[in-house]
Amino acid sequence: MVAPLSAWPWENLGVFKYLLYGPLAAKVLYSWIYEDSIKDLWCLHILVICALRGLIHQLWNSYSTTLFLIRNRRIKQEGVDFKQIDREWDWDNFLILHALLAYMACLIFPSLDDLPLWNPKGFITLLFLHVTVSEPLYYWAHRLTSAYDKFLSAAAGHATFLEHLILCVVIGIPMAGSIMMGYGSTSMVYGYVSAFDFLRCLGHSNVEVVPHEVFNKLPFLKYFLYTPTYHSLHHTEMGTNFCLFMPLFDSMGNTLNRNSWHLHKKISSDSAKNGRVPDFVFLAHGVDLTSSMHAPFVFRSFASVPFSTRIFLLPLLPVAFLVMLIMWAWSKTFLISFYNLRGHLHQTWVVPRFGFQYFLPFAMEGINKRIEEAILRADRIGVKVISLAALNKNEALNGGGTLFVEKHPHLKVRVVHGNTLTAAVILNEIPKDVEEVFLTGATSKLGRAIALYLCRRRVRVLMLTLSTERFQKIQREAPADCQNYLVQVTKYQAAQNCKTWIVGKWITPRQQGWAPSGTHFHQFVVPPILAFRRDCTYGDLAAMRLPDDVEGLGSCEYTMERGVVHACHAGGVVHQLEGWTHHEVGAIDVDRIDIVWKAALKHGLRPVSSM
Repeated sequence: MVAPLSAWPWENLGVFKYLLYGPLAAKVLYSWIYEDSIKDLWCLHILVICALRGLIHQLWNSYSTTLFLIRNRRIKQEGVDFKQIDREWDWDNFLILHALLAYMACLIFPSLDDLPLWNPKGFITLLFLHVTVSEPLYYWAHRLTSAYDKFLSAAAGHATFLEHLILCVVIGIPMAGSIMMGYGSTSMVYGYVSAFDFLRCLGHSNVEVVPHEVFNKLPFLKYFLYTPTYHSLHHTEMGTNFCLFMPLFDSMGNTLNRNSWHLHKKISSDSAKNGRVPDFVFLAHGVDLTSSMHAPFVFRSFASVPFSTRIFLLPLLPVAFLVMLIMWAWSKTFLISFYNLRGHLHQTWVVPRFGFQYFLPFAMEGINKRIEEAILRADRIGVKVISLAALNKNEALNGGGTLFVEKHPHLKVRVVHGNTLTAAVILNEIPKDVEEVFLTGATSKLGRAIALYLCRRRVRVLMLTLSTERFQKIQREAPADCQNYLVQVTKYQAAQNCKTWIVGKWITPRQQGWAPSGTHFHQFVVPPILAFRRDCTYGDLAAMRLPDDVEGLGSCEYTMERGVVHACHAGGVVHQLEGWTHHEVGAIDVDRIDIVWKAALKHGLRPVSSM
């Protein structure tokens, strides 16, 4: 069932809805270009106020998703999942509505252009009208339309068309009243609208920021200022806490939830304590500057879809570069996202380094120090498994995690590189009837495991490497009757008749040109190779889809689809769910590839293949 007046008139316009700002922008531009001054000054004010309001909502949204700052102050511990993010995707619809209504008011009352910049009497009048008219009006309107709450989310901007029509009246009465009394001013409009949005965002932030000591020292204040905890009870326990900003009206209307201040005190007091300990941690790192803006606390909606470079991100690159320098100098590993799986808390921590920094010789020691600190912290607080992502387990950096395990032999947390499952994903993508493959990155950790596994299946592996010594070392690890299936090649031309390429080292379009038509490129190289050949097909990076019962997942892992994680992440998940007590570091145990694969399928993880 759809609530009456819940749909927005422009909900099917997509991004074209912003063209509704066109008349305002056109008037401003026309006056600026063809006239001596901007005559319809309030057209400009309305646009600026909309931008300011959007910024307030965005800053609150960012703050409420900076888990490394607010994780112990969160009221509801459930994560914001993709469904909720999609419901709130067009949260800024109300800005368009308010802008259009404000523009109509300007057309009806042209005298608004004569408002002074400042008038202190206007603020007093506005406050009086807000308390005596807007607060009770909203309280009763909200109470009468409480049936609509089940259609609303917890976001400050996202609500039905009807509720925002009511809010237009609520927010408009104090301003209109002050102006009609002759006390209005431009600063009053800016200040009231900004304060109104600030308090709305405060109540919907799911982060308790009001210290309970304030109410202990000034008890009367709790009736004049609501808190995020207070408002959250309205969404969890229907029929209570209907007020706009002042609990006084709930008290007078006998709808005040008696648990409000007790719960507020508990959450505020517990903020200094350690929160729930995760069972599993995925230790990631930044890829590049543009991908750093894919973090949930930058743009939550952008983080909820697979990463791709967007034009609107480019102006933010200087800011991202500055943040990178600050992180390089001072930042430590921090929490960025989490989800729950079958009662287990899984978190993603991020080492504050970017891909290029892992190849700077002078930066390697510092990176290892940050990884080691994260492992020791996980061990100290009781994490069961920590999985190293991408370059955090680089062989040249720390031997695939071996460095930390040997340095700290009494670790209770299990350190995992997850590459056993990565190998399993790649190998299970290869058709069973394949007789020959071409392998680049052949002597890497993954390349070695893939080569040894395939030769046991009697698949001929063309291993591209210039190092005969490293090739022979791997060949000697194969069973004696399988060693002849491993063949060293030194040029891409050797694979010109092979249609199955496994790419573990980045290859150029020219090198891809040696592949015959119809070739499929499997790959475990970061970043992925360019899809240059139209007559060939390209696989994605090794990944698995999390089980359907995952809860609170609301961000995509880099370029992965929703609900899909890198195979090394999934490998750590399997390690934790299985309760394995061994470390998975260093070389991949080829004998365990099938074991890990079957365990992953048993726990509901599913392979993701483009074939």
